[in-house]
Amino acid sequence: MLAVPRVPTPVVDCPDEVFERAGVELRLKRDDLVHPLVPGNKWRKLGPNLELAVREGHRRLVTFGGAYSTHLRAVALAAGALGLESVGLVRGEELARAPRNWSLRAAEEAGMELVFLSRAEYREATGRAGADGAGSGGPPGRWGPCLVLPEGGSNALAVRGAREVVAELAGLGERDVVCCPVGTGGTLAGIAAGLPPGARALGVAVLRGAEGYLEGEVTRLHREAYGREFGGWRIEHGFHGGGYGRVPAALEEFAAGFERRHGVALERRYVAKTLAALYGLAAAGAFPPGTRLTAVVTGLPDPV
Repeated sequence: MLAVPRVPTPVVDCPDEVFERAGVELRLKRDDLVHPLVPGNKWRKLGPNLELAVREGHRRLVTFGGAYSTHLRAVALAAGALGLESVGLVRGEELARAPRNWSLRAAEEAGMELVFLSRAEYREATGRAGADGAGSGGPPGRWGPCLVLPEGGSNALAVRGAREVVAELAGLGERDVVCCPVGTGGTLAGIAAGLPPGARALGVAVLRGAEGYLEGEVTRLHREAYGREFGGWRIEHGFHGGGYGRVPAALEEFAAGFERRHGVALERRYVAKTLAALYGLAAAGAFPPGTRLTAVVTGLPDPV
């Protein structure tokens, strides 16, 4: 059995002198507390897909991810709790011959079969081999009938699940900006789709060189989930820290300082980058006085 999610997740004020000087409020939406096995946006996005898998009688989940993919671990744990098989197609054929890192080892220990693909094979399997980098794609058919979940879990059902974050934020209005990291675009798409008039969404890209691509992914997901596009959102591309998975010394120093001041442990590759972006933008006067920022804490720190 999969544990029941703890919703709504808490919203806590996070006073800090950087924001006080800018006349801005910061609060944290503690989605890292939503589920013991599948925390944060992974639960928001996976929950509706898991319901579909059970409802349609699927016995196997197939999905994609990199060497340290939180998504792979989340799918492995959720599938195991539901009595489903899981297969993870992993980017990087060289990883098959290397000792398992802690993340891939955790996925295997949860019952996931790992299949290592070259970069070209991975692009083809995920549907990104075309010139526009789009498409749902799918893995080879060797696993028989299965539910295929995209990289990062971002599909139409995931967008609808992520929208529930906004439904738990009462009183949003013109002074509000709801903020989240952006890796595949599903969480931002859901948040933007759920905003009331006047409120805005800000995504912080964790990928380097993704200008235009991530905006296109959010727009595509809006169309897939709702058949229309939504406004009131943008993506900030200046705080990726060197690229996906990179945690430079300055970011580590920022995260450690935040933890000391506020007593909240920060996941580094997504959450810390988002908060660092908000601090940097506030200090630069990017938010009008009176703005209320709600940062969605999308996951837990890595255990290693």
